[in-house]
Amino acid sequence: MTPPPHPTSGPGRDEVDRIIAGWHRARTDLDTAPLAVFSRISRLSRHLESARREAFSGAGLEGWEFDMLSALRRSGEDALSPGALAQQTLVTSGTMTTRLDKLTARGLVSRSRSPHDGRAVEVRLLAEGITRVDAAMERLLEAEEALLEPLAEADREALASMLRTLALGFEPVSSDDA
Repeated sequence: MTPPPHPTSGPGRDEVDRIIAGWHRARTDLDTAPLAVFSRISRLSRHLESARREAFSGAGLEGWEFDMLSALRRSGEDALSPGALAQQTLVTSGTMTTRLDKLTARGLVSRSRSPHDGRAVEVRLLAEGITRVDAAMERLLEAEEALLEPLAEADREALASMLRTLALGFEPVSSDDA
């Protein structure tokens, strides 16, 4: 299959265009079209990861701490069980216990027995946890807005829609509104 045409020069040419051109010269038999998408996603993810680290550290958090605190913050519930948190943050129960110990020691969350079921544990955000996760989220949204600045609103919406379609092929369809 013949690869799609790509820019060979000009201001709109990026490193991925140069990589694709190199592979086309080296192996004309390969369809390098997937590189045009996934190599750019990979490169953009590095910029996003850097922005995320900076946003979280500016609020005094690590990435995993933000994940945990934001799951609690957006849950709309007064508390979540460690199991529900583990499911939302994709960690094992052993990892969850260690993380909860650390967040509790920092005064960001509390753990207590459920008044409804004495065997169950409930995790709640404390005031300091709310302050930090809110600050991190504000910083993250500012950083992500800056990363998206080159795109017009309609282009952002179109890109989000296309990425959702692609992501749905890798994720189970959820009926949650979260």
